[in-house]
Amino acid sequence: MKMKTFRAASTADAFAQVKSELGEDAVILSNRTVEEDGRKCCEVVAAVEPEPAAKPVASPSPAAGMPSSRDDFLDTAMGQSVGWQKEWGEIKSQIMALVKPQMRLEALAPRQRLAIEYLEREGVDEEVLLKVFCDLRDAPDASILPVLDRLAYARGFGNGNWQHRMHAFVGPHGAGKTSALIRLALKEKKKCPDARICLVSADNGRGKGRMVLKHYADLSGLAFREMTSREDCQDVLAEARSFDMMLIDLPGLSGKADLNDWMNVMGLAEHDELAVHLVLNPYYAPAQYDSFIKKYECSKLASVIWTKLDEACTFGAILNVAHKTGKPVSAFSFGSGLKNSIAPAKRDSLWRLVFKRQFPGGVENQ
Repeated sequence: MKMKTFRAASTADAFAQVKSELGEDAVILSNRTVEEDGRKCCEVVAAVEPEPAAKPVASPSPAAGMPSSRDDFLDTAMGQSVGWQKEWGEIKSQIMALVKPQMRLEALAPRQRLAIEYLEREGVDEEVLLKVFCDLRDAPDASILPVLDRLAYARGFGNGNWQHRMHAFVGPHGAGKTSALIRLALKEKKKCPDARICLVSADNGRGKGRMVLKHYADLSGLAFREMTSREDCQDVLAEARSFDMMLIDLPGLSGKADLNDWMNVMGLAEHDELAVHLVLNPYYAPAQYDSFIKKYECSKLASVIWTKLDEACTFGAILNVAHKTGKPVSAFSFGSGLKNSIAPAKRDSLWRLVFKRQFPGGVENQ
């Protein structure tokens, strides 16, 4: 990752320099006010993933002729292909197209078949459905829930389920990570009024999120810190043991930036007491989930938090993401208010949501 520091009289001028030199894909790593020659100025540290050097493509020799066998043809095609991920996606689609006719639902018990048909309507991936089918095929009396428990499970935020002192919230812009962080902080404070809780804003590219965090910290008697540079990060880490819980609002990453690079730059990657929670909504396209999972994958990723449930019409994505990440669901968030709008995930609430569209607390999604 290529990093560079820009200084200008104003934030707008500094961002303009970043855009001009590093382009639209640049990620803002820090944004702070410093003194230079006795005058205050804005210092912005930005980074961008360098473009890989283009490899020359050799022109095919006319003397070479056509490949002599099917294997030679496949080797040649694979050698000249671009976009391996796209190619692999197409290969998987072809494999599933061949395998799916073998998934004979009539071989299952009626209640098992109805459950799989329901999950298919909910948008559960064919790969997940095939795994469920294979587990049920030789067990006609088995319930589907124990099978699904092996694909998706709950580990509720709080309630003594997490021993980590620091919890970082990450996700795409607009997913509701800042709101989820505040809701969980207020819930923990209500449960333990004497708890020492600190809210940390590391999303320096979005001033509104910082202001909202600071506002609720001031109103609720919570501590507030900012983390806009590696130095700030080290200060926050040094102070972490002064609090019972520290909730960090990480930046939404754009372009080719990924969470692993950002955490390495900030010095967070190796911190033992940190758990990262990926905040998502249940109504993105499958390819978008694949992109988010790749972008926000890191060694500290511990759970997925699902928000804006009241805006969704299906919930199959919860199973799809659980299958691809192997991470538990830790919380469900719904509604626009801050009270009674988030709940730690539990096994019952997970499956009530998927099969009955019922939010925690008994409220049904219309």
